[in-house]
Amino acid sequence: MRTKFLLIGLVLGLSAGAASAQTAPHAPFPGNIYCAGIVTSEHVSRDTYVISGEQSEYRATFDQGDILYINKGSKQGVKVGDVFSVIRPETDTVHEDWSRWQYYMLGKMGTVWQDQARVTVVSVRPDLSIARIDRACDFVQRGDIVLPFVERPQPPLKPETNFDPFALPTGKTLAMIITGPRFQQAFGNNDIVYVNLGSKQGVNVGDYFRIFRYTSDQHENAYQSPRYAFDIEGPWGPTVGLGSSPSKWNWTNTPRQNIGEGVVLRTGPNSSVVLITYSLREIFAGYYVEVE
Repeated sequence: MRTKFLLIGLVLGLSAGAASAQTAPHAPFPGNIYCAGIVTSEHVSRDTYVISGEQSEYRATFDQGDILYINKGSKQGVKVGDVFSVIRPETDTVHEDWSRWQYYMLGKMGTVWQDQARVTVVSVRPDLSIARIDRACDFVQRGDIVLPFVERPQPPLKPETNFDPFALPTGKTLAMIITGPRFQQAFGNNDIVYVNLGSKQGVNVGDYFRIFRYTSDQHENAYQSPRYAFDIEGPWGPTVGLGSSPSKWNWTNTPRQNIGEGVVLRTGPNSSVVLITYSLREIFAGYYVEVE
């Protein structure tokens, strides 16, 4: 009988532990943190870069496990075991605004830098280093910028059950989702977005943003008929049987729609890198955010 009680207690204890593990806050995955990129107006040194790599007789790009050649060696203080980040400035070749004012605001935020890889030096020459790609976010190519690796903070995540879809505005500064890594325009859980509010405006790593949109707002290019949220009357006449409300109702005097939230992973002077930790549905560039 005593053994039976012990077994029951063990099972209950394991169940409680499992439930606690499911609801306890946890940290973002390393890939979220070290492959997030950043938008910044701060100077980034371009003095150190990827020259080429092994098998370059037929390869122009390199991936995890591959060997790279870097243009700094023992004369410049590089040692075996040194760790570096490989990054690349990115521009959108399409350059078509998905949301109103998108590229104007992105220009004010600074340059988009994408994380490409983390490498470790395995051999050193006087003016050249040989490094192995330990973690690849994307392919590495000749000319990519190499910087000393810096550990990034891992802010704790809130339980998803804390999200309030009907929360009122906080009254704090509003900002907008401008774009995402590699100029992604649609987002969901565990995606990264770039927001036009940063350290100069008091944003810190670990802060949470609430993501929302206004009813019938048309800043983003996801298709919607004008005033569809309120009227049956459109540019081609009425649609029978769907009802309408008086025209005094619009985005300024109806509740906004809280769609999700995210945690700040990195900041630039006028930008934040935000990991979406919870979303009720799809999120687009042009949606608004505010600090919780």
